[in-house]
Amino acid sequence: MTLWLSTGLIFTFAAIALILYRWWDMQCIGVTPVRTLTFIAILFTSGLDVGLIMFPLTEFGGYGNVSENPEYAFANPLAIEFGFWAFLIWGFYFLTCFYFAIIEPRVKFFEIPMVKLVNNVVIIGTCAFTAYLLLVNLPWYLPQLGDGESVVPAFYLIVFLSIALAVYSSSKVKYIRILSVGSSVLFITLIAGMWFRAFVLGKGSPADFFGTAGMLGEYFANIHHFVLPINDYHEFYLFWWFAWSIMIGQFTARFVSGIKTWQLLIAMLVVPSVAIGVWFSVLYYYHAEGLKIAAFTNIAMISVGVLMVINSLDSLIRLYTDNLNLTAQRLGRVNYVLFNLVAMVGLTMLFKLDFLRIQWVGALVIALYFGCFGYILLRKRSEVAAIQTSPKENILDFRKIELAG
Repeated sequence: MTLWLSTGLIFTFAAIALILYRWWDMQCIGVTPVRTLTFIAILFTSGLDVGLIMFPLTEFGGYGNVSENPEYAFANPLAIEFGFWAFLIWGFYFLTCFYFAIIEPRVKFFEIPMVKLVNNVVIIGTCAFTAYLLLVNLPWYLPQLGDGESVVPAFYLIVFLSIALAVYSSSKVKYIRILSVGSSVLFITLIAGMWFRAFVLGKGSPADFFGTAGMLGEYFANIHHFVLPINDYHEFYLFWWFAWSIMIGQFTARFVSGIKTWQLLIAMLVVPSVAIGVWFSVLYYYHAEGLKIAAFTNIAMISVGVLMVINSLDSLIRLYTDNLNLTAQRLGRVNYVLFNLVAMVGLTMLFKLDFLRIQWVGALVIALYFGCFGYILLRKRSEVAAIQTSPKENILDFRKIELAG
C-alpha cells in the first residue's frame, strides 16, 4: 500500500505541474459559477470536517514525543500538524477541481459505466466515513455526556440529526451557499474568540501569537518531508485526502468563479492554509501553555465542527445523488430524504463495525487517477491538447445558482 500511495503522490504533483505549465493563465468557469469568496467558502467548509476543529489537541503531544516517534524530529509539532492538514495536500483538490471543470467535459471518462460505479462507491463510502469519524470522536469532544470513552445513545442521536440535516439541505443546491458562508463566518468567530481569550484576556500577548505562528516556518523549510509518507499515521491521512479529492473536485468544479488557473491554485492552496495556520497556532498555544478550554468554548468548537460535517455531507450526498439520478426532483423530497438517511446511517455503522476502511477508498481513487490518465493518452490526447478555454457552455453568470435545483 505504501508503494501504491507514493506512486500516486508523485503522479499527482507531476500532474499539477503540467496543468500550471500548460494552462497557467486560462480563465476557469464552472457550470454554476459563484463569486470567488463564496467559492472559497464552499471549498473550505466542504473539504474539511470536525477533525480540523478537534484533532490537533489530541495530536500535538504525539508529534512532540520524538523519543517514541523519532520520524517527527525534523520539525516542531505545530509544523507537523499543519503539514498533515494544509498547503501541499490541498493541491489534490486543485488538480481534481481543474480536471472536472475544464478537462472532463471533453474527455467524459467518468461517464464510462464502470468508472461511474467506482466513483460513486468512493463518494458514498467517504460520506459514511465522515459521519463515522464524528461518532467515534464525540466521547472525547463531549466527555460531559458520557465517560469520555464510550459511545452513548446521545452521540448516536447527534450523528443521526447531522446526517438528517445534511440530507435535507442537499435537496437544493442553493442551500450549500448558505451553509458554507455561515460555517465560514462561525469558524472565523470561533478563532477570534479563542485568540482574544488567550492573547488579550489571558497571560499571553499578541506578540506571543506571532511567535507561535512563526513556528509554521519549519513546515515550509521541510516541505519535502511531506511529499511522501512519513509513517503509517501520515499514510492514513494521505489516503484520506485522496479519498476526499475526487469528490471535492467534482463538487467544487461546478462553482468555479471565472478566475485564472494560477488564481485558482492560490484560492485552493493559500487561502484555506492561512485560515488553518491561524487556527492551529491558536490551538497550539493552548496546548503548549496548558490553558483550559472553557465549557462554553468547547460547545462552540463542537457546534462549528458538527456544522462542518453537515456541510461536507451535504456536498457529497448532492454529488452521488446527481450522479445516480436519485435527485429530490425525481424521487420527491420525502422519498429522497428517507432513502439517503437510511443509506448513510447503515454505511456509517459498517465503518463502526470495522468492515470498511478509508485506506481502501483512497487506494481506489489513486486507481481512478491512473485510469483517467491512461484513457486520455489512448483515446483523448488530441482533445485535451487542443484545450484553450473553459467549455463554451459554461457562462460566467452568477445568477445561475439561484435557478439551480
